[in-house]
Amino acid sequence: MNSSGPAYPLASLYVGDLHPDVTEAMLYQKFSPAGQIMSIRVCRDVITRRSLGYAYINFQQPADAECALDTMNHEVIKGRPIRIMWSQRDPGLRKSGVGNIFIKNMDESIDNKALYDTFSAFGNILSCKVVCDENGSKGYGFVHFETQEAANRAIETMNGMLLNDRKVFVGHFKSRKEREAELGAKAMEFTNVYIKNFSEDIDHEKLKSIFSEFGKTLSVCVMTDERGRSRGFGFVNFENHGDARRAVTEMNGKELNGRVLYVGRAQKRLERQGELKRKFEQIKQERIQRYQGVNLYVKNLDDSIDDEKLRKEFAPYGTITSAKVMTDGGHSRGFGFVCFSSPEEATKAVTEMNGRIVSTKPLYVALAQRKEERKAILTNQYMQRLASIRAIPSPAIPTTYQQSSGYYMTSVPQVGGRVYMHVTAGAGAVVRGASQYKYSAGVRYVQQVISVPAPVIHQVVPNTEPAVHVRGQEPLTASMLAAAPLKEQKQLLGTKHTIVLFAVGENVSFQKKKVSEAIILLAAEHCSGCVFTVCVLWMG
Repeated sequence: MNSSGPAYPLASLYVGDLHPDVTEAMLYQKFSPAGQIMSIRVCRDVITRRSLGYAYINFQQPADAECALDTMNHEVIKGRPIRIMWSQRDPGLRKSGVGNIFIKNMDESIDNKALYDTFSAFGNILSCKVVCDENGSKGYGFVHFETQEAANRAIETMNGMLLNDRKVFVGHFKSRKEREAELGAKAMEFTNVYIKNFSEDIDHEKLKSIFSEFGKTLSVCVMTDERGRSRGFGFVNFENHGDARRAVTEMNGKELNGRVLYVGRAQKRLERQGELKRKFEQIKQERIQRYQGVNLYVKNLDDSIDDEKLRKEFAPYGTITSAKVMTDGGHSRGFGFVCFSSPEEATKAVTEMNGRIVSTKPLYVALAQRKEERKAILTNQYMQRLASIRAIPSPAIPTTYQQSSGYYMTSVPQVGGRVYMHVTAGAGAVVRGASQYKYSAGVRYVQQVISVPAPVIHQVVPNTEPAVHVRGQEPLTASMLAAAPLKEQKQLLGTKHTIVLFAVGENVSFQKKKVSEAIILLAAEHCSGCVFTVCVLWMG
């Protein structure tokens, strides 16, 4: 493959059809044998953080990305075969259709890998996908070649061939707009006519005699129920489009035996549903445009406010075309809508009525928003709030940049030795410590108030000297002190003027010997004349 070409200079791969539980770590473990990985990112929903089913992997070398594409495509991760292709960030190139072909009437057993293996002989494949639903393959798919020439070769060779005993159609990919335009052109050349709302006494012969006057008919059908009675609708198929069009023009809306007929172009169910959907969307958009800036949302309404009272409250600010309080079982839901005739009147009403007390409650008045707009605004506000929370640095943790999502592997040269975080004293703070140990009978314990300096975080620096582990947070026992090397004993005791040793279940004579050693060590490490107190708690 031409992985070093100008279209893919970053050696970036798209990995699709991922199981929802696949993480960056799993992908790193899978793809790292192919070569050095710069970054891995599983794309997730911004709100729920659930996987969207695809990821991007950036390799350091294009050859490594090519190796991963050649050897790992369609391999299984968590029970699902993954689909790998070169990452194409330019949406214009992705949607141009150049090199893209469409295959339909495929056998259900053909999956992504089988389709890839079948068409890879014609050229370099950028992506290959069989469209599926919850029941499996839907019988069609797409193959995107690197060049249009390869796509043309595939169409010329494979169109009409048998794949798993099924004759497949292979053709150029067409966008939805192109397909709709073709369907619209074909629809205008219809010959099949749909007739409904006629009486039960109209049978095949009567229907044929009525419509034969418009031209030669190829077939006439009246739909019947299981008893053989007419269901009041049927179809007439004419020989040519002109006759069918004339029949629709003259017979639609005509009264027959006391009933008004509907006569129109016969449509398939999916085509009819698509047309109804387009009409609904058109009406919806017209309604949105009509009420843009003039419809007000009013909430916190008193239960006594009905439609008329709501209209009366807003009437001084302009001409109201509608006022409605939303109810549930006859009871007010506490909000409603007021629609004015002009945006200026609506703006004035918002200014004057928002916050005004009506009956016993202050109103909230604002321009009404569609559900999609309100959801988008709330989502944006949530993300801004989340970003501001993440941006606040913790006083006890060094502020470092963290990628919100993604498993990044960076090749940073390592410095020999261990890395430590150095903490120096800042402003003092008083901390009341809670005991971590169970109390025993006969021993008096005094809770201490310890002055602890607030930590000041400095930059993390490498330390090439041997590390000494200081166990200052653990109870200091004589056996611990005896077992520690001399250097660590000094750090355990430090410059404390009062040393408390816990002796738990140990030999008394042995402990006295160790206490003497501790006193000698203190005398050697501190200035002469200093007084030190050594307290031993015998807890045997």
